[in-house]
Amino acid sequence: MLKLSLTALARQQIKLATTAPSGRSSSTVYGGHEHHLRQTLIALIAGQSLNEHENPGEATVHVLHGRVRLVAADASWEGSTGDLLIVPDSRHSLEAMEDAAVLLTVVKA
Repeated sequence: MLKLSLTALARQQIKLATTAPSGRSSSTVYGGHEHHLRQTLIALIAGQSLNEHENPGEATVHVLHGRVRLVAADASWEGSTGDLLIVPDSRHSLEAMEDAAVLLTVVKA
């Protein structure tokens, strides 16, 4: 069994993102290419985003810190600490409205 502190990992990734030229940082928490389930902690500094991309499979975004906006076509959803956003099955982007850390969970078929 493995136990991780998502709070500590979020704090660490936000710190790394503040010094990264892209204003982003990420780390795989669980899974990988050999698993169907993958969880990635992503930190974005306010104003930074993950550009529009395809949905890789069933996915959720759990906001661990800060505020984000998930945008797909003409719809958008805002999330703040503690919120769980269901990623639509379409092209989408994720924007940081303030310094933020999210846990992206994806299941690939």
